[in-house]
Amino acid sequence: MDWIIPTIATGAVTAIATTFDDNIYLAMFFSKTNHTFRPRHIVVGEILGFTGLVTISLLGFLAGLMIDHVWIGLLGFLPIAIGVNALLSRPSGHGDDAVDVSVANPTHPHYRRVRQTSLWHTLRDPQTYKVSAVTLANGGNNLAIYIPLFASTSLPRLSIILAVCYAAIGLWLTLSYSLIRQPQTAFIMARYVRRAFPFVLIWLGASILIDSGSHQLLYALAPGL
Repeated sequence: MDWIIPTIATGAVTAIATTFDDNIYLAMFFSKTNHTFRPRHIVVGEILGFTGLVTISLLGFLAGLMIDHVWIGLLGFLPIAIGVNALLSRPSGHGDDAVDVSVANPTHPHYRRVRQTSLWHTLRDPQTYKVSAVTLANGGNNLAIYIPLFASTSLPRLSIILAVCYAAIGLWLTLSYSLIRQPQTAFIMARYVRRAFPFVLIWLGASILIDSGSHQLLYALAPGL
């Protein structure tokens, strides 16, 4: 059972690296709520969108059952490439780091007019899928990381990683709702915390290469190594 703690750590790093940006646009959604666009639409929409990304990525897990992990692990170059590209394309000025988060007033009447609506009604509401569409559109990097990670792991480890990722989504929903009251926090997170993510992505890619044994394949394919 000594694999559980490292798996939880991998899940936490993966969740933070792939879902942190969600916190920013979710805060913007929460700041736009009114009597027709409620927080429940954002919560359900985000979960549905993220579940869509996970479902697509599970194809990588199925591929890992049919293809040798040594070859699947080569997909670890995807997060490495994304991380390197992020490092090379960092903005030189400070203006690009600004985050436009409108401040919603929690005392406004529309915050108090909470309609009791069933989950089924929320699932059928087009407002929910506005959030899901943004989550899916923002999930390109998620797929590039999840597919090789899922493909190179076992079912017990995958279950733990997914549980941690969904827990992170719940955390971001809570934090992003609080950002509508403290928008300066969004600025700090976007400007400083995000800078560590390229290195996290590179670490994840390297871990996939090493855990799957793909680095040994590279040695065998490279003459003279």
